[in-house]
Amino acid sequence: MNLPVLNFPEVEFRFQNNEKGTLQVFDIIRKKFVDATPEEWVRQHIIHYLMHHKQVPASMISIEKQLILNKTKRRTDVVVYNNSLKPLLIIECKAPQIEIDQLTINQALRYNMELNVPAVFLSNGLRHIFLKLEDGEPKVVKEVPSYQNLLNF
Repeated sequence: MNLPVLNFPEVEFRFQNNEKGTLQVFDIIRKKFVDATPEEWVRQHIIHYLMHHKQVPASMISIEKQLILNKTKRRTDVVVYNNSLKPLLIIECKAPQIEIDQLTINQALRYNMELNVPAVFLSNGLRHIFLKLEDGEPKVVKEVPSYQNLLNF
């Protein structure tokens, strides 16, 4: 499997092939190798970007947090918390070939009905959209803020 080059700073990932020959990448949050699916490839880049370029502590990042929406179990891709474990940011990862469109934005905003975060980050690895939610209305922010600035949202 050829992994695409994404629109993130370069990262030195650890890889292995599992017993079935599937390529896996090491997840530094879950501390295990996971299948390097296209969506996972994007998620791993985002995790490294947040930790190494936006100073988000690893302990404040949650992967695949389960929540209930309309009596249906859903999972967020990534959630970032503050020191009081209040959710600050929902991150929705899509495979590079999936367009970031209004449907993707709506999905993240539905998750926010449960988590009530002040910001949403959507990415397919090539295109990124960061939204600050002000009075329930999403406003596009040009750059992902540092963790310290995100605490003030």
